[in-house]
Amino acid sequence: MEFDVVGLSDETQLVYTALVGLPRSTASQVAGACGMSVRAVGRLLSVLIKDGLATRSAGRPPHFTAAAPDVAVSELIQERERRLDSARSLVQQLAEKHREAHRISDPNIAVELLTSHEDISAAVHRLTQGARRQVRAFDRPPYVDRPGSNLDDQRRRQRTGVVHRVIYDRAAVDWPGRLQDDILPSIRAGEQARVLAELPLKLVISDDRSAIIPFSLAPGGHSAAYLIQRSPMLVALEALFEVEWERATPLRDTRSPGERPGGPDAETLALLRLLSSGCSDAAIARTLGWSQRTTQRRIHRLMAELGADTRFQAAAQAARRGWLR
Repeated sequence: MEFDVVGLSDETQLVYTALVGLPRSTASQVAGACGMSVRAVGRLLSVLIKDGLATRSAGRPPHFTAAAPDVAVSELIQERERRLDSARSLVQQLAEKHREAHRISDPNIAVELLTSHEDISAAVHRLTQGARRQVRAFDRPPYVDRPGSNLDDQRRRQRTGVVHRVIYDRAAVDWPGRLQDDILPSIRAGEQARVLAELPLKLVISDDRSAIIPFSLAPGGHSAAYLIQRSPMLVALEALFEVEWERATPLRDTRSPGERPGGPDAETLALLRLLSSGCSDAAIARTLGWSQRTTQRRIHRLMAELGADTRFQAAAQAARRGWLR
């Protein structure tokens, strides 16, 4: 099988293929079939579980079963096709606007090409400072300015009633120090934040008047960007944001307002909120001040307590018990 088209590495494909023929097998059995170390196979099995390609049963040692390929892999392919269609449509529209921008010298043209870090940074500042109702953003690397450098300005805008809605790419949440020093303080100040595993682009929208997107997300590509004024292109970007907002998982403040009788303690509640937001082990460890080993041990203990095979199931079980209200 060749699954690289849906984002699976060669090693992940090898493990999944072996697992298809070895239902309810242990990591050791899969490792033997693949000729790989148990540790490496365990890591790849976790990837398969996260992508919905495998399940893990409780017990020691745990047993793993491949999801039906005609269902699980088809869903991955369909999701990749949807993203490609969206990207093609956006590229086509931007290419047309780019040609128009270079053909016409009208200063009121809907799309302006910015070609320096300074111009991009200044444009983003103008957009956010000029917002009167709301700022919407897709946040993902690479960055022009240091993440969190505008937190004080954002707090001032929020005190005047400007709503900030931000969707963070998981890479942004995992950026060293970002969650603890910037994202969570922003949430406590009133920001509405959500997270997705991957965002299609970087984006800032000011009210319904203007937006800015990068020319490219490739290394060094953030040195050029499009400034988009009110136009069909801006309407499309607004619609894209709202669709992704509905798909994204809310990011919550990890501080507990107080333990409830029969509920988890403050540390466990903080862990659950980070898990439900899709944070990685590294991001959780940095935020809660734990070691990687302690973090993994606490996660496994919590999953066992909730009778969950995956992080998603653990968060769902906690929500059913009313722990994440």
